[in-house]
Amino acid sequence: MSADVTTGEPVDWKDEWRPVVEAVGRDFSGGETVWGADPVEPGAIRRYLEPLEFDCALHTDRETARRAGFDDVTMPYTGAMSWTLPPMWRPGETLFDSDDRDAQPVHSAINNTDMPIGPRTTGFFGTDIEVEFERPVVAGERIGRRGRRLVSCTPKETKVGRGAFLTWESEVVTMSGEVVARIRIGTYAYVPREGS
Repeated sequence: MSADVTTGEPVDWKDEWRPVVEAVGRDFSGGETVWGADPVEPGAIRRYLEPLEFDCALHTDRETARRAGFDDVTMPYTGAMSWTLPPMWRPGETLFDSDDRDAQPVHSAINNTDMPIGPRTTGFFGTDIEVEFERPVVAGERIGRRGRRLVSCTPKETKVGRGAFLTWESEVVTMSGEVVARIRIGTYAYVPREGS
C-alpha cells in the first residue's frame, strides 16, 4: 500500500483507478477514426481463411457472392479486428525491444499506453470481444474504428498482478462513414507481480 504524498495516510491501490472509473462513458478517441492498415482484398481473405480451413463460398468465390447480392467476396465476420487495426510495425521501427518471455510490444493499437488518466501499467491482454454487424464488409472496402468509449472499469487484483478490467466500444465504419458494425473489446491492464 502506498501513502498519500500530502497527508502520509495509506492509499489503497484501487484509488489510483478512481479517475478511470469516473470516466466511464467518455470517448477517448478525440474524434479520430483509426483506419485498418489495408483495404479488405481477396488475397488477404484467402490467407486469413487458410489456417482456419474455413470454407464458405461467400468469402472465396466472386460469382457466389454476387448471386447472394454482394459486389464482391465478403470478409469473414471474425476478421473485423484484423482489418480495423492500423499497422503495428513500419520499416525502420522496432516493435519488440526485449526478448523476455512476456515481452510487450513497444507500441500497439490495442494496449493502453495512450491512456491519459489512471495508473501506468506495463502488462496488457485482451479478455473478450463482441461484434454486432449491420452488414458484411466486401473486398475493396477499407474499414476503421470510430470512437473509443469507455464502457466499464473494474479494478481487480489477479494472479498476474494488480490492474483493471476495461471495456471499450467503437463503431466499425467504411471510408464513406457508413457504420457496418459495433464492437466491444474487453481488456485487462495491469502491473505484473514480481517474478510472474
